[in-house]
Amino acid sequence: MTEETPGFEEKPDVPSGATPDDAEPQAAPEEGAATAGDVKQNAGLVAELDQARTALGERTADLQRLQAEFQNYRRRVERDRVTVKEIAVANLLTELLPVLDDIGRAREHGELVGGFKSVAESLETVAAKMGLQQFGKEGEPFDPTIHEALMHSYAPDVTETTCVAILQPGYRIGERTIRPARVAVAEPQPGAQTVKGAEEGDVKADDKESGGPDEG
Repeated sequence: MTEETPGFEEKPDVPSGATPDDAEPQAAPEEGAATAGDVKQNAGLVAELDQARTALGERTADLQRLQAEFQNYRRRVERDRVTVKEIAVANLLTELLPVLDDIGRAREHGELVGGFKSVAESLETVAAKMGLQQFGKEGEPFDPTIHEALMHSYAPDVTETTCVAILQPGYRIGERTIRPARVAVAEPQPGAQTVKGAEEGDVKADDKESGGPDEG
């Protein structure tokens, strides 16, 4: 066994002809390698950031599309809900129309008295609150879109087809007609205008032959 002499340290081998400074570690190449590594690492982070931004943009677009679809769905549901409600109300009130007709006939004959009168008026009030409107009056022009003619006649005192009697009132909810007014109509007497025109022509001819009423 060899014993190491205390007080002496091992030194790295130095090539012959080299100075002691050549034996020091070279730090410059290591710093250059570290700088290149940082640049590469930063480039990788930038690429990952770009990917994250792209993914975020795609997810944001998906979210906006889903929000728009949800808003459209909610509007459709609300519109359908209103439509279903209107149809249900119209069906209910249609079933009540015969009762309202009976109330109207009783009122015309003076039979709407006592407790029956209170119940009838309450029913009419509830129907009006639900949007039911009555229409149809004597003397108004006949409109085939809201009137149903059940009786027809001629009259010399009308100039157009006119409702001369309301057999059953019509009812509507808003702009929707649930029952047309059933009416009796009268038309101008055939040939009335021709006869009238002829009479006026005869009067003018007589005036002309006589020289006029002021001619002496």
